[in-house]
This record gives sequence, C-alpha cells and structure tokens, in this order.
Amino acid sequence: MKYLCQVWFDGGALAAMTEEEKAELDSNSLDYDKHLAESGHLIVAQALQPPKSAVTVRVRGGEISVTDGPFAETKEALGGFILVEAKDLNDAIRIAAGIPLAKLGAIEVRPIHEFRAQ
Repeated sequence: MKYLCQVWFDGGALAAMTEEEKAELDSNSLDYDKHLAESGHLIVAQALQPPKSAVTVRVRGGEISVTDGPFAETKEALGGFILVEAKDLNDAIRIAAGIPLAKLGAIEVRPIHEFRAQ
C-alpha cells in the first residue's frame, strides 16, 4: 500500500536553529530519504517552500478566487511530504517515526486511496 507522510512543524523551531543544526537536519533528512530509497520504500520526497509563498484557490459558483497564503491559520504548517510504499499501516508508522523532522513536529500518515477504472 502507498502512504503519504505529511511533515508538519512550526517554522519558528527551524528559525531558532543555528546554521550548523539546520545543516545537520538537512543531512539527516537526505540520508533518511536515501535509506528509504535503498530499502524500496521511497516513492517521492519533497520539501515545500514556506507557507507565505502559498496561494489558496477556491471555485464557488463557477468563479475562481485566489488568496495569498494557506487556507488555515495554524502554528504548524505543512513543510514537506514523503510518499512511501509500506506493507501496512504499522510499517508506514515505523517509516514515519524515522523522519528526522518528527523530532520537531508531527508526521501525519495517511493511506492513499486507489481509484479503480470502471
């Protein structure tokens, strides 16, 4: 099964880190991605730009509206994602627990819904 591991964290925690701590976190994250790729679990992993670079799109009554920033005001923001192949939810949880940013924020693990062609 495929699972999306959403990486949520408070950007203030990153801002408070030294350059050395950030470099170590980046290195640990890339090393973990490499480990997941070598073990056959990794499908794709990407970091996201900060929430201030986001736009939110809505379509209501056929009209498109675009607003700056994320839809919800929260302390934690989606910072990236890792799409993995895992044998079951417990395996996906084990994989998510190894993500270095799990120590600073939270990893939401969600199964991918597979649509069947009719």
